[in-house]
Amino acid sequence: MLDTEVLIVGAGPVGLTLAVDLGQKGVRCTLIERKDAPQFLPKMERCNARTMEIYRRMGIAAKVRAAGLRADVPMDVFIVTALNQPPLVHHRYPSVFEAKREIDACNDGSMPLEPYQLISQYTLEPLLKKEAEASPCVTVKYGCELESFTQDANGVTAKTSTGEMRGKYLVGCDGGGSIVRKQLGIEMRGENLSELRQALYRCDELFDRIPIGPGPGHGRHYHVADERWRFLIMQDSTRHWTLHAAVDDDAAMAREFERTVGVPVKYEMLYVGKWRQNLLLADRYRDGRVFLAGDAVHLVIPTGGLGMNSGVGDAVDLAWKLAGVLRGWGGPLLLDSYEIERRQVGERNVAASRYASLGRRKWRALWNDLPELVRVAETEQRKSNEMVGAELGYRYAGSPLVCEESGGPEDDFRSYVPTTWPGARLPHAWLEGQVAIQDRIGPGYTLLRYSDEDASSLTKAFKALGAPFAVLDLREVPARELYGFDLILLRPDLHVVWRGNRMPDDAVNIARLATGHSAGRRA
Repeated sequence: MLDTEVLIVGAGPVGLTLAVDLGQKGVRCTLIERKDAPQFLPKMERCNARTMEIYRRMGIAAKVRAAGLRADVPMDVFIVTALNQPPLVHHRYPSVFEAKREIDACNDGSMPLEPYQLISQYTLEPLLKKEAEASPCVTVKYGCELESFTQDANGVTAKTSTGEMRGKYLVGCDGGGSIVRKQLGIEMRGENLSELRQALYRCDELFDRIPIGPGPGHGRHYHVADERWRFLIMQDSTRHWTLHAAVDDDAAMAREFERTVGVPVKYEMLYVGKWRQNLLLADRYRDGRVFLAGDAVHLVIPTGGLGMNSGVGDAVDLAWKLAGVLRGWGGPLLLDSYEIERRQVGERNVAASRYASLGRRKWRALWNDLPELVRVAETEQRKSNEMVGAELGYRYAGSPLVCEESGGPEDDFRSYVPTTWPGARLPHAWLEGQVAIQDRIGPGYTLLRYSDEDASSLTKAFKALGAPFAVLDLREVPARELYGFDLILLRPDLHVVWRGNRMPDDAVNIARLATGHSAGRRA
């Protein structure tokens, strides 16, 4: 007897996002977490533009913004010697309010629909937990630890600290030390780099006192040019701060905070812990009915902000595919495509994080030669904060769910060129009345149509498979010029399956390909 359709292990942002998305799709899932409640610990602190687009599609972007950093605070990045001294380097990045204004004025597809949002993990997790618990399809169990599991042809049986449960599928979203991955015997390969300490502080006065004398203004990150790799991060409340540093004991983190601020302030050190910089990727993302997502399969250095955000991408990719198979319209290649698609993104993002980290290491190595440090950092530090290509430009090359075309756009971490190449994310475009095209597209497969072509063959093909499908007729010239084709077939996750100017002769084959029933097709 089944207790649930999908059992999710781990209630971090990735597991919670997966639970919310599955619940919205009507899939019964149970989320278990060994901790008794979300913890007030410093981890991720920013949802990037792609994650915010995903959360908008899930209907929760406004709630995330309301809970996070207020929209008027700039996201500037500084390199300093202390907060009461003139900054050595200042890179300006817009506040959410300013970024939204830029997006509103842009209709060439080069910008995301949503800007980033600074929100601390200890703020995001309770928000997502509340969303999950509000769904009648989702059961959330904190204080429930996975001990072991077995799988067979029909499902997965999990032994937990509170009893046994069974589901059709199991997804390990249980972090870098994943019990699920370890039981499967799947290795993580790559680089283990330096170890740092991270501390969380409450300092009610610091944000309001900035700038301190000739020191830097308000911003998101304050890198300290020294041999200890100090790095101060403002959290979403503006009352909490985290500091990273290479020191030998926990007590030293109080002194490092005081040195970084440069003037006396009242503060409380709430937490200190060690963490290791890793660049690791799992050999596999799946074993039978068991899947892995998030830090369980990829660990990156925070440079570039690709860790948790990559995991959210894993979650939403897996959610619609699990829903398709569980509801009977998805073929065997639908779930096979998860590893094919998402592991290449994981590999790409590990490489992007390495690229950004090498840039940061270049200027940090010059801490005792400040003029040279400034010269090098003007270029190299930007690699950590300007990753729009990594965020928006990934493409599912070689996916069995995509009609391949010869060639393809060049891969670039730093820049994004909008494209409707099969496998790519549909670029954002404004329609008449300043309506985002994403908001016009339904939850299933969608054919964007800019012509009078008869789409009945494709409609019948998807209907025969029982898959959700709709045609969206459009006439706006700017969007048509951006997309380059009269007909674009989209998956539920708004990645392109196929494009053309005339309906294909093999509509049945394209529908079967898109739903995972047959192997790939070349245009």
